[in-house]
Amino acid sequence: MASPAVVEISRWQFAITAVFHMSFPALTVGLSVFLAVMYTAHLRTGNPLYLQIFRFWKKIFAVGFGLGVVAGTVMTFEFGLNWGSYAHAVGPILGVTIGMEVITAFFLEAGFIGIMLYGDGRVRPRTMALACWMLVLGTLLSTTWILSANSWMQDPVGFTEVNGQFRASNWWHVLFNPAFSYRYPHILLAVLISAGWFIGGIAAWYLVKRRALPFARRTLSIALGVLAVLMPVQLYVGDATAAFMGAHQPAKLEAFEGNWKTDNNGYNLLVVPDTDKGENKFHVEIPHLGAVIGKDLSGKAEVPGLLQTPKDDRPNMWSAFYGFRAMYFTALAMFGMAFAGLVLRLRGRLYTARRFLRLMVWMAPAGVVAISGGWITAETGRQPWVVYGLIRTSDAVSHLSLGAALASLIGFVTVYALLLGLWIRYIVRTVRTGPEHLVTDADTTVHPPEVSHA
Repeated sequence: MASPAVVEISRWQFAITAVFHMSFPALTVGLSVFLAVMYTAHLRTGNPLYLQIFRFWKKIFAVGFGLGVVAGTVMTFEFGLNWGSYAHAVGPILGVTIGMEVITAFFLEAGFIGIMLYGDGRVRPRTMALACWMLVLGTLLSTTWILSANSWMQDPVGFTEVNGQFRASNWWHVLFNPAFSYRYPHILLAVLISAGWFIGGIAAWYLVKRRALPFARRTLSIALGVLAVLMPVQLYVGDATAAFMGAHQPAKLEAFEGNWKTDNNGYNLLVVPDTDKGENKFHVEIPHLGAVIGKDLSGKAEVPGLLQTPKDDRPNMWSAFYGFRAMYFTALAMFGMAFAGLVLRLRGRLYTARRFLRLMVWMAPAGVVAISGGWITAETGRQPWVVYGLIRTSDAVSHLSLGAALASLIGFVTVYALLLGLWIRYIVRTVRTGPEHLVTDADTTVHPPEVSHA
């Protein structure tokens, strides 16, 4: 077994690389759908505004997509380097699942992204549209396989254990495990919503600055229209997902509710847990709301506390509680903003309400924040298990020296911080430069040469 220090460093390293990686698909999956819709709209209507929108967002998508692929590949290497015991145990199952992502999604993306990025004006428009939609299919397939693999770790079924390895006895149950049926639509909606806020926030910035107004109005209108539909659906799906995970992993529910004893019917807004003593040093709650959220409208039902779970099987309350609050409160803020946008649209003030537009700018990263909070809740709430109920995290780490583990952690943090800084700088520079000139009919009209009367 690896030393506790190596286990802790390996956990931090994987958490940092996972959060860094997830910030890219959180935007690029939804952006790929947006780009395909914009190019198809241009193909069907001939409206140059859609082509202007497509060409602008294509630049931001391209860099984010590339960084996301690189960051995801690094995680695969980490499985073998830092998590060798885990890789040996689950390789016959997760190796196949991740391999299917490479065979289907990566090949599809690699085959069509070149056409999508460089084919504009060089290949037929219908070929361009096909490439865009094939890229959408690739990103959706990638999301499917990754969620299938991760959901199996949350709710492992359909396997037999042979000589310390888990092997599939029913692939259908492995790939489409019960957790997948809840988590997949939840994550898919989340990435679409995340891209929607990112697109809408940048469009609002142009409206605040009074630049590229036709581009900004159409982009904001599309983003908020999609968000007004998806946000209520996501709240419903998210609630069902939390209920499912709470039933299958009760310690996770106990941790993110922030109670130690089962004697509270309130909803905790703020807690300062004392893990050693098993109590909160400080907390702020809304009385009876916890019971109401748990479907007891009388407000009297008590929310289960973490002391119900044996000490060695408890997740860290700090990360699970605040990860969940980051996701939940950000989701409520996004729902409120989407509703406000709908009201402003009906009143004809969507493009002129400057306070709302400034708030939209601040909401641009809201989806990424919510997704990060959700992943922190899902992964830390599952602890101390790396595969729930089967492999403890402490048993999954490779036998590394403390120096090697620490050096790789410092290396990853340094490189990822540099890449993140460069990516943000690229986005800021691209947005400040703005979309290219809108080609109108007047620009393409051939005027007769002037006749000289000299």
